Amino acid sequence: MTKINPRTGARLSVVQALYDMEISGKGVLDALAEFETFWLGKEIDGVVHPPAETAFFRDLLRGVVEEQRAIDPQIDQALSQGWPLKRIEVVLRAILRAGTYELMFRRDVPARAAISEYVDVAHSFYTGDEPGMVNAVLDKVARQTRAAELAGAKQG
Repeated sequence: MTKINPRTGARLSVVQALYDMEISGKGVLDALAEFETFWLGKEIDGVVHPPAETAFFRDLLRGVVEEQRAIDPQIDQALSQGWPLKRIEVVLRAILRAGTYELMFRRDVPARAAISEYVDVAHSFYTGDEPGMVNAVLDKVARQTRAAELAGAKQG
């Protein structure tokens, strides 16, 4: 297995934690405690969970939950007409929310890097068209929230 960057591990874990919270109804503090104690960097049932940058994991998870009212409309706008976010499968919804949070609120992470990371996260859960959909939706979100950065990237 290739060594996973701790930020990539944090992103994967955030998607799993968001999924777990939506399915179980857990709050953010319970999810943080559970993931930090039992999941991050641990082996469970033969599955090795990658080490994660804990501060980044915490910021992403708290941020997605706290900013969900701002994040969801942004995703809805980027989705195809007739496909509101609530119709999207739980894991995919978690990926889109985490990616959108980074694009909207983590200006320290370059937009292209964030999109690429979440496309990779999608590949770890899906083999079909979902990673392409994640790419398309997050690209639209980036064009809305980071237009100047993307325009600068094209000229350079």
